[in-house]
Amino acid sequence: MRVMMKVNIPVEAGNAAAREGTLARRIQAILEDLEPEAAYFTDNEGQRAAFLFLHLKDSSEIPRIAEPWFHSFDARVEIHPVMAPEDLEKAAPYLEHAVSQYA
Repeated sequence: MRVMMKVNIPVEAGNAAAREGTLARRIQAILEDLEPEAAYFTDNEGQRAAFLFLHLKDSSEIPRIAEPWFHSFDARVEIHPVMAPEDLEKAAPYLEHAVSQYA
């Protein structure tokens, strides 16, 4: 299953890592372990943020992808299932059923 993981790094933890000179290195180490399909960095709610897209075989992998952020930065992590266009195409029958049944 493809998921989007949003990581918010608290300002204090991010600033401390930046002052130590470890911010980029720690993020890079996590990315090397996780091997995301894509990774984007921006701000979110006034904090440093990362949006990662990853494939999970099983929900038991959630600690594998979330814990490095918790331990490295006291980060807030959200994980959401997402669909690519081909997934949306496969979902069309379910959408049509929902419309006919509930609309």
